[in-house]
Amino acid sequence: MTRAELYRQLAPETRRQRGLSGVNWVICGLILLASLTAILETEPTLREPAAALFATLETLFVALFSIEYLIRLYAVGEDVRYRGVLGRLRYMVSFWALLDLVAILPFFIGFFHQDNAFLLRLLRLARILRLARLGRFSQAWSSLSCALKTRTYELWLSAGVAGLLLLFSSACLYVVEADAQPEAFGSVPRALWWSIATLTTVGYGDVTPITPLGKIFAGLTAVSGIGLIAMPTGILAAAFSEAFRKK
Repeated sequence: MTRAELYRQLAPETRRQRGLSGVNWVICGLILLASLTAILETEPTLREPAAALFATLETLFVALFSIEYLIRLYAVGEDVRYRGVLGRLRYMVSFWALLDLVAILPFFIGFFHQDNAFLLRLLRLARILRLARLGRFSQAWSSLSCALKTRTYELWLSAGVAGLLLLFSSACLYVVEADAQPEAFGSVPRALWWSIATLTTVGYGDVTPITPLGKIFAGLTAVSGIGLIAMPTGILAAAFSEAFRKK
């Protein structure tokens, strides 16, 4: 298979036909299987009796993803932006190439830190993040990127409003609840955690206002949280719809 054919097989945007190539369908399947294996391995009752099986599967997936990475590095030379040594280096620091690298690096890092339980858990999480590689094969990802770019100002504005609302509600709860609950509302930073949990409609059961005025402010904050979540959601939904309509 020539380099040009390899590139057409690996880069969805270069295909004239609709849908993914056979090679990319295989890669998607491997990504799903590798992520499922990494998820199941976090369960001790499955990992301990089948440790050898999990180790063999991870080695196999890393070997296949490493071969894919090298083939992509070779085939990307068909793109005029990535020709030559400097072009390859430019490709290696691009978003998708770095994500490909993240898919295989945890395996090699784990060899040097077998005794660090926290790091091993973190490396298992990084392996689950292989699922993010599926974004390369979807046009929806580029549409989402386009939507974010076209609505940057509106999103920053909504983030600014959210920040002001969080600060205001924290300050109000500090004023009215500090004497009654110094541990939870004894300062604005302490009250800020309650405001975040309330404004995002998550709630935090063990930290609730107990004074009448505090309950009034808490109710206003909770109602404001509905609008706070709805504002960026509406902005993104409109931008996403517009990006798809343009395509």
